[in-house]
Amino acid sequence: MSLRKVLATKQSLMMRFLAMLGMTLLFFSPQVFASEKPVPDKSLQGQVWVEAEGEAVMGEYDTKREILERAKRDAQNKAVEKAVGVFIRSHTLVSNSQLAEDLVYAAVRGKIEKVDVIKEGWDEKDRNLYRVKLKALIMPVYPEKGEGISLKVSLSKADLKEGDEVKIFYQANRDCYVYIFSVAADGSVTLLLPNSINPDNAVTAGEIYEFPVKGSNIKLQARFLPGYKDPVAEERIKVIATRQKEGIIPLGFQEGLFRVFDAKSTGMISDLVKRLNQLEPSDWTEATTVYTLRR
Repeated sequence: MSLRKVLATKQSLMMRFLAMLGMTLLFFSPQVFASEKPVPDKSLQGQVWVEAEGEAVMGEYDTKREILERAKRDAQNKAVEKAVGVFIRSHTLVSNSQLAEDLVYAAVRGKIEKVDVIKEGWDEKDRNLYRVKLKALIMPVYPEKGEGISLKVSLSKADLKEGDEVKIFYQANRDCYVYIFSVAADGSVTLLLPNSINPDNAVTAGEIYEFPVKGSNIKLQARFLPGYKDPVAEERIKVIATRQKEGIIPLGFQEGLFRVFDAKSTGMISDLVKRLNQLEPSDWTEATTVYTLRR
């Protein structure tokens, strides 16, 4: 599919959003996993063992028990954070060879199942600093369906021939902000909304919206990418909704109508997943609609 501004430029739109999920691996810095790689427990579904260190500084009125508990909580929080990274990365590795369609893994949280203290004690150089090193078994926890924002997305036509025009319709059950993406067969990503002409991506609960908006000089038109040889392409539109106006994607339209990331812009999907994972699962959602393009 391609975008064409009337009397202006065309931009190709073929979508395969999850084609770029393998790039999520680049989100994780080498420092996080270089020293002590978390080990999956093969007898337990999805759970992993991770090691983490925590610390706490003793104040004038703190008891030893309070310091120990604070250091332990610090280590547990770091263990959960590390495990969540593993859950996301593992899902990406599995999905990289599949036509996965959702980003639910970006909403994963961790629940501590078991903790073993490996070492604890006062720092040798700073006697007011207490350190705890532990090993924790962490279970992935995903949000229940129906919580938070609900999003519906559809197209005016799902079976398209080259040259057909199409509109995207979307509706949310809560006031929120939407981000509409298309991903081409070559892995490039186009952020359709917000854009330089329509920067406002706010949505009112229950109201049905369409893109392009009525009266807009933007048209969505189905086009095969240059060099695409197959007679049929199954493509996708991905819409993400957030409760608050979030910077989940870097905006910048100085060079044209839309924000475009080519297939080598690996930081885009990495940064997107990172930002979504920092939100509460009930504060965002996503939906996908599929269409077929035929010659």
